[in-house]
Amino acid sequence: MATTVEFLRDYGVEIRANGQKRWPDEVKAQIVAESLKPGATVNAVAARYGLRANHLSEWRGRARDGKLVLPAMEDDDFCFAPLVLSAVSAPSLPVRSGRSGQPEAQPLEPIEIAVGQVTIRLDSATTAIRIAEIVRAIGPSP
Repeated sequence: MATTVEFLRDYGVEIRANGQKRWPDEVKAQIVAESLKPGATVNAVAARYGLRANHLSEWRGRARDGKLVLPAMEDDDFCFAPLVLSAVSAPSLPVRSGRSGQPEAQPLEPIEIAVGQVTIRLDSATTAIRIAEIVRAIGPSP
C-alpha cells in the first residue's frame, strides 16, 4: 500500500525536504470539486489528502472568485440553476437599401450568468457548449 507521500507525488504534488507541499492547480481543483459534492465536508476532504482545512477553504474561495477553474462534473446528475431573464423589447430591424425585405443584422446582447454576487459576462458569440461548460464548472447553487 502506498504511503501518503507516494500517493501525493503520484498526483504531481511537490513535497519539499521541510515537509511543505506545492500543489498543482489541477490537483487543487479536483480536491475543491470533491469538497463541493453533497455530503462532503471540508474537514473530511482535507484530512483525506493530508491537508489543512483552512488551505482547502482558501482554495474554495479562489474557485468562487474565478481564480481556480474546477473540472466539469463527471457524473450525469443534472440540476436546475436559478435563471433570471430580463425582458428587452426588440427594436424593429431596419431594412437595407437595395434589398427589400432583408433585415440588417444587429449585434446581439452579451450573455450574463449571475450566481450570488458574481456575474459572468460572455460575448454573444459564445457557443452553447462553452456556456454549458461554464455552468457545469460553477456547479449547483447552495
